[in-house]
Amino acid sequence: MRVFFAVHLPKLPLEVFRPSWSPEPLHGCAVLEKEKVVIADRAARAAGVRMGMKRAGVVALSPDTQMHDRDVNREASALRDVGVALMRFSPELALVDDASLVVEIGASLRLSGGLRALCRQARSVLATLGLTARISTAPTGQGAWLLAKFGNRRVLKLTSLEKQLATLPMIAVPEVQRFADWFGGLGCETIADIRRLPRAGLQRRCGEHLLDSLDRAFGTAPELFEWLELPPTFSARIEMPDRLEHADGALFGAHRLIVQLCGWLCGLQLAVTALRLVLEHERGRDAIEPTAIAIALGEPTWREDHLLRLLKERLHRIELTAPVIALRLEASNVKPAAPPSDTLFPEPGGSAEDHTRLVELLVARLGEENVLRPAPTADHRPEIANRWVPVTQPSKPLKLPHGLPRPTWLLDTPVRLLMRQHRPFYGSPLRMVSPGERIETGWFDDENVARDYFVAQADDQSCYWIFRDRVSSRDAEDEQRWFLHGLFG
Repeated sequence: MRVFFAVHLPKLPLEVFRPSWSPEPLHGCAVLEKEKVVIADRAARAAGVRMGMKRAGVVALSPDTQMHDRDVNREASALRDVGVALMRFSPELALVDDASLVVEIGASLRLSGGLRALCRQARSVLATLGLTARISTAPTGQGAWLLAKFGNRRVLKLTSLEKQLATLPMIAVPEVQRFADWFGGLGCETIADIRRLPRAGLQRRCGEHLLDSLDRAFGTAPELFEWLELPPTFSARIEMPDRLEHADGALFGAHRLIVQLCGWLCGLQLAVTALRLVLEHERGRDAIEPTAIAIALGEPTWREDHLLRLLKERLHRIELTAPVIALRLEASNVKPAAPPSDTLFPEPGGSAEDHTRLVELLVARLGEENVLRPAPTADHRPEIANRWVPVTQPSKPLKLPHGLPRPTWLLDTPVRLLMRQHRPFYGSPLRMVSPGERIETGWFDDENVARDYFVAQADDQSCYWIFRDRVSSRDAEDEQRWFLHGLFG
């Protein structure tokens, strides 16, 4: 079964210049085409601005209203950005006329949790992009588009679609608008009125395009769409509505770019392993070098929430040298997306991907230099073998000795222990619970050590790693020196 959902953006010209997530001007905003108002926001309408009003009239009524000349290319670019973001639901997406797009979602319904859940997710994506939209679904793409132009309706059967389309005004069909006066003279008001007219007469008077459009909408003729093609690389840019003094304020714009990135990844079935956010500063004579934030991921991902959390943590740690005027997001490295796990039961304690995402979040929050992992060196001396490196640094396999006790925590500097009744003392007398391990090395780098290590236990059953310093001049029992070097968990 083919199912389409159509998105109509009635305020696209206005929202291109004033996205809903940007500060709303107090005196309104209006978009003009050929010196006439084609759309205005609520504040401008409250000041008396009306559709078709000329620029001079707007200035006379509300001189503080922001006026912008309509930019068709900018609108087309914004619509394409919406299409890229909605690619997460299906790669079969087409841009259509009148600031609208159509998506074939028949194969994605079950994956998205059903029709209502998919529509909610689509609305969330559009809200992130700062756009107001109407969403309708139907068994035909043309039918879903016509319904979306006049409301939010969900139709899954052709019989229900015919009833819904029949009540729409006839001017909803683009091919009818040229002949609106002629149809009005015949007493036609709705699409149902036009369909009751003789087909042969309609074809002679209006041509075959009108009937083809109606047939595609009602499902009696096949539909052919030109699906949107995605570029092989991802790079998106957005200008800020105002200068940003703090990096945290860039998160709203960065979220919009991440939504587009996730749509691009899903459309091409890719996952990102490294991305780069560029904070652009002043240009021109006083140009300032952009601030670049590079994020490397341990595991490929296409999840919006994970990427947003990483970016949020990194922005929180950035101190800007100059105000930000624009953002640019680039996918530095991508890989084919791995299929989801097909295991029946989830892994206890979380999957490897969950562990990797946690580590990436800690690195973004604390800094790479503060999240370390053990990287032991091939040396018998514990203080040298015990080495820690950043968790993002690649590791090399190292064969360690088996069967020898090693503590969880090793002290940077061994602590000399007190001696009581010829026994080392640390809170209580310590007794040896393991055979000795002799380490005598270091002659080759002038850091010679000669020690006997033992696992010692206190009265509270705590275990410690201690050693006896073997010095030839102190062979007597009362002159032996004991040191605490590690603690067992």
